[in-house]
Amino acid sequence: MKNVLNNIFKPKVCRQMPKGDSDFDKLGIALKTEIHAIFGRSLAIRALDSGSDNSAEIELNNLSNPYYDIERFGISFVASPRHADILIVTGAVSQNMAVAVRKTFDAMPSPKLVIALGDDACGNGIVCGGYGVLGGVDKILPVDLKIPGNPPEPIQIITALLGLMRSLGKK
Repeated sequence: MKNVLNNIFKPKVCRQMPKGDSDFDKLGIALKTEIHAIFGRSLAIRALDSGSDNSAEIELNNLSNPYYDIERFGISFVASPRHADILIVTGAVSQNMAVAVRKTFDAMPSPKLVIALGDDACGNGIVCGGYGVLGGVDKILPVDLKIPGNPPEPIQIITALLGLMRSLGKK
């Protein structure tokens, strides 16, 4: 009974949460500047799982957690492709998901940017070549950027996004 009362009324001890990563913050601020120069507003991303093992989704979701908090750099994830500037596809495209991937792309407004995230989406994963798999996203959609890795880390994702924005700014 004493332990129960101690757990309820005793002050909780937890580790101090790290304040963040300065390299990530510098990349994010540069990315925010590029996004504002190109779009004049925030960047909307629609994530689409086309048959992955969820490792790339976990890293993508980590971008929204309190540690990385990518929304402070003007990037948000949207639920509808009709509101998205970028489609991030994870996983190798399975035969059953090919139509859904194509319909999602068709529902997007211009500029219809597509990013393949992870080895499977880039066509280099272990499931590519399987009987139920078409392959990488580039088999059915025009891919603007490939971010390899199994899975790519958040800093790799934001670095690649910065590179994409800089290449768009030069056009």
